[in-house]
Amino acid sequence: MNNKTKTTRTVAIVAAAILIVDQLVKLLVKTNMQIGEDIRIFDWFHIHFIENDGFAFGMALGGAVGKIMLTLLRLVASVFIVWLIAKLIRKGGRTSLIYSLTLIVAGAVGNLVDSCFYGLIFNDSYYSVASLFPDGGGYGHFLQGRVVDMFYFPLFSFDWPQWMPIVGGQHFEFFNAIFNVADASITIGVAWLAIDQIFLALGKKEEQTKEATE
Repeated sequence: MNNKTKTTRTVAIVAAAILIVDQLVKLLVKTNMQIGEDIRIFDWFHIHFIENDGFAFGMALGGAVGKIMLTLLRLVASVFIVWLIAKLIRKGGRTSLIYSLTLIVAGAVGNLVDSCFYGLIFNDSYYSVASLFPDGGGYGHFLQGRVVDMFYFPLFSFDWPQWMPIVGGQHFEFFNAIFNVADASITIGVAWLAIDQIFLALGKKEEQTKEATE
């Protein structure tokens, strides 16, 4: 097995594993919990079911048009990254770069599945647990599904002292974002990509310095 084949197989396995785990967790949450329901595993770790129309960690564009635009943007970005990964593999690109992009696109596709299809295959999770392929049809149309989030880590919290400007008296909680497996994959991939580029830049700088002193 040559390096290109090995890298391609690893990319496929990693991406498939992320997608399967992401969708399995979402399916379990969607078919067993109502929106807003909270299961405390530990004080610092909850399963808290919410849905959102937007990017990772709940950022969104408004309205049905914004939702469709956002879904199409995800689709275009995912196709581009898949093309870029294939190109890097063909040209023998750095595996660190390839794997970081794999994490990003796997997470993007995981949330894209929700946006494209969940409105068609699930009914609403408000006031009752949703059903898969309900008789009355889903809660939305193609490209207008909501992304399922569930992981909540309120690691610590405190109230800012009253004397502090701007934030005085306000409650602060870390970490208050609610996310899913796909969001985590995207975040890790972006962090990995940034670190990869930093070390690449440092390596090039060292090479240039060495060449200049010779």
